[in-house]
Amino acid sequence: QVQLVESGGGLVQPGGSLRLSCAASGRTFRSYTMDWFRQTPGKEREFVAAISWSAGTTYYADSVKGRFTISRENAKNTVYLPMNSLQPEDTAVYSCPADSRLPNASSRGVLYWGQGTHVTVSS
Repeated sequence: QVQLVESGGGLVQPGGSLRLSCAASGRTFRSYTMDWFRQTPGKEREFVAAISWSAGTTYYADSVKGRFTISRENAKNTVYLPMNSLQPEDTAVYSCPADSRLPNASSRGVLYWGQGTHVTVSS
């Protein structure tokens, strides 16, 4: 079992930056791929990025490639998502689930979800 708590969301102007963090509890954290997903009301949850347990492999949705960077510190049981050049379409609730599959798998295998953190991009 892994418990996940996301933080770092807030209100930012277009073109601005935020860094999201995801703190995990549980000794098995380092054995999982970690993802970031986002969701807006009325829309399906959207995959954003994933990182392998060793941090050796990352994978991004085309919509965030070059702007977002996923990383992890297994010693701190934490995953990060610095986000740059934010746009209004990035507004969403961001979650960091633990995943059983490789970052570049054709589908995700999410096992555990956190509550999410709100990101609003608006002038």
